[in-house]
Amino acid sequence: MDPVLVLLVLIGLIIFGAPIFLALGLSGLLGLYMARGSMAFFFAPSSLFGQLNAFELIALPLFILMGNFLGATPVGSSLFTAAVRWLNWLRGSLAISSVGASAMFGAVSGVSLAGVAAVGSIAVPQMLDRGYSRSLAAGSVVSAGALAMLIPPSVPFIIYGAVASVSVADLFIGGIVPGILLALALCVFIYIRVRLNPDEAPVSQEQFTWKQRWSSLANIWHAGLLVLAVLGSIYSGLATPSEAAGIGALGAFLIATVVFRSLSWAKFMAIMGNTARISGTILLIIGCAKIFGDYLNMVRVPQLLTEALTSSGLPTWAILIAIMLLLILLGMIVDAVSLIVVTTPVLLPLITALGYDPLWFGIIMVLNLEIAVVTPPVGLNLYALRGVCPELRIEEIIRSALPFVIVQFLVLMLFVLVPSLSLWLPGIM
Repeated sequence: MDPVLVLLVLIGLIIFGAPIFLALGLSGLLGLYMARGSMAFFFAPSSLFGQLNAFELIALPLFILMGNFLGATPVGSSLFTAAVRWLNWLRGSLAISSVGASAMFGAVSGVSLAGVAAVGSIAVPQMLDRGYSRSLAAGSVVSAGALAMLIPPSVPFIIYGAVASVSVADLFIGGIVPGILLALALCVFIYIRVRLNPDEAPVSQEQFTWKQRWSSLANIWHAGLLVLAVLGSIYSGLATPSEAAGIGALGAFLIATVVFRSLSWAKFMAIMGNTARISGTILLIIGCAKIFGDYLNMVRVPQLLTEALTSSGLPTWAILIAIMLLLILLGMIVDAVSLIVVTTPVLLPLITALGYDPLWFGIIMVLNLEIAVVTPPVGLNLYALRGVCPELRIEEIIRSALPFVIVQFLVLMLFVLVPSLSLWLPGIM
């Protein structure tokens, strides 16, 4: 009964508004105390500092810093402008451009909320001014913003790699194919939707010359070069993800100061403070979740769960789908970081017992998070879009996201049922 009591304490603390790191740490400490007495006060600090004493976690604040520096520049609007000029011939081009710009911005920031804010503040007003339906405008931006979680460099991959002891570089490589396929799936869905219902996206009357199209790349080439520098240094073996994150942060700083001259001293200090606050929050959650996870391992909860499910006689695919539905449900009520650090220690032994690669599970986990950030009540992308587009009501943003969630779920199921799709690229790198 002890694990049940500890779980009830965790849920109770969260319901009463305790910070997630405090809820995890206190409930984990309670469990350790019930299991080992006063030795818990030795185990808990060892768990916390042992988890945070990982070189890979240096990449976390540096990639967040890189995203914040780029968020202070017009890179997001420049990416959208370039996408519009190149895709103008397509019906629904503004919505499709939002997906393309969000994917590219995700590749240079790794932060979902930054993509929604940067692209949404430009794309949604333009779509509404040109007669696009409010549902298509909001849904395309809020769902595409989640691509930053999957397309490297990805902050969730760094967190999963630290918790599961999986190579962050391999996770980055593994996220490329799912990220591209999900972006394409969203674009195809938008195209089919506007072909079936032309009133949602009037045909654009604007015409752009080839000179205008090529000139639109002048404001984004440095962002592309930054992506090549960061990912190229990782995949070529010249740098670890943590070292590449330093390259990315420095490159983003130079873009903000030298190229765009958009970084004042006040903005710089605000960015440093915001980065420290976000990084500290995430690291506290990771450390306290390790206390909770060590308690679960001490009382053999993951092992018992694994034994129960593997001996149940259920087919593997049914167990996998049940796990995916559980993660989607949890993602609706728990933030992305907490979902990774709490569920990974419990579910990973089961996944490996079923014969699946921990690398594959990390990719699947982040695909689940793509859905989590656009589903209420804790879908942060929904509130981020509401913040930059006050003309949209939160209720209509939620409704607009639902069709795109179905597309995301179908892509998730594809990679769940065909694991080789996400593993073949890391296998040849």
